[in-house]
Amino acid sequence: MQTVRRWFDRCLEAIAALLMAALTIILVLGFVYRFLGMSLVWYDEIASIGLAWLTYYGSALAAHRGAHIGFPGIVNAFPPGLRVAVTLVAEAIVIGFFLVLAVYGTEVVLVLQGSTLVSLPDVSQMVTQSVIPIASVLFIVAELLRLPEVIHDARTGGFEDHELKEALGSTEPAREPALERARP
Repeated sequence: MQTVRRWFDRCLEAIAALLMAALTIILVLGFVYRFLGMSLVWYDEIASIGLAWLTYYGSALAAHRGAHIGFPGIVNAFPPGLRVAVTLVAEAIVIGFFLVLAVYGTEVVLVLQGSTLVSLPDVSQMVTQSVIPIASVLFIVAELLRLPEVIHDARTGGFEDHELKEALGSTEPAREPALERARP
C-alpha cells in the first residue's frame, strides 16, 4: 500500500510541477511579448486555464498529503471512539462532494462538445474543462489511499495541526492542549 501511495504522490507532484513550470513559461512569454508590443492573443485565456488546472491538481496533491484545511483541534478534543466516528463522517462528506463534482463535471464536459476556446479555436473546451472530473476522481483516490492513516490517527493520538506546526517553526508534532489534557 505504501508503494501505491508513494507512486500516486509522485505522479500528482509531477503533474503539479509540470503545470507550475508551464504556467511560469506562459506568464513570462506573455510579459515579454506585451513588453515588445506584440501581445499574444491566447495568453490571458490559457493562463487562467493553467491556473485552474494547477488549483485542481494541487488540491488533489494536498489532500493526499493531508495538508488541506481542517480543524484538528476540534476533532482532537473528542474521545477516541467519537473522534473515529466524526472523522469517518467527515471523510464520507468529502468523498461524496467530490463524487458529485466528478459526475456533474463529466456532464459539463459533455455539454461543451463542439465548443472551442475563443482565442484558440482549434482547442476544445472539453479538454480544458476535463480537469473537473479528472481531478475530482484523483481527490477521491487520494482520500481513500489516506483513509487507513486517518483512521489510525483518529484512534490513537489524534491529528497533527500542520498550520500550527508551521507557524511555530517546530520540528516536533504540534498537538492541541486539549488533547494533551485528555491523555492519561
